[in-house]
Amino acid sequence: MTRPEVWLVRHGQTEWSRDGRHTSRTDLPLTPEGERAARSLTDRLATTSFGLVLSSPLTRARTTAVLAGFADPTIDDDLHEWRYGDYEGITTPQIRETDPDWSLWTDGAPGGESPGEVAARTDRVVARVRGDSAERVLIFAHGHILRVLAVRWLGLPAADGVHLRLETATVSVLGWERETPAVVRWNA
Repeated sequence: MTRPEVWLVRHGQTEWSRDGRHTSRTDLPLTPEGERAARSLTDRLATTSFGLVLSSPLTRARTTAVLAGFADPTIDDDLHEWRYGDYEGITTPQIRETDPDWSLWTDGAPGGESPGEVAARTDRVVARVRGDSAERVLIFAHGHILRVLAVRWLGLPAADGVHLRLETATVSVLGWERETPAVVRWNA
């Protein structure tokens, strides 16, 4: 097993991410602010070399990659955002009007994915990254999937992603503390 460093980039702002609406299959473009923030990542990422660059297939992640200086990332369907099913386009406060105790992290989404299904997808990404020869990997994706990826990197349950707030157009780094998976930097 290799011990790569994994850089995670959440896509730039979309209209729905700005408004707190669950966005999975709805393939929204970045807002002008989201485009500006994605471009601002260029200088932060340009001084580092990556042996593997992956992206979600969704436009907002791929556009962020391009604007950040990575025109041809490898698309990985496992990096698609958590599928929200019946809750697509709805905010958490709206959901809690009818289900006050609902939590995506423990309940998943009706008509969408469970935490276990999302964990299985991120486990495949972790295995891919650790099985690759790249010393440093760059991933462009989405808020919830990246939070699950981070906790699965650490060997924790998907539900623990609730503890990792992640803003748009930020860079986080996963790595190692000796032989133990670790979070090196978060939400920077």
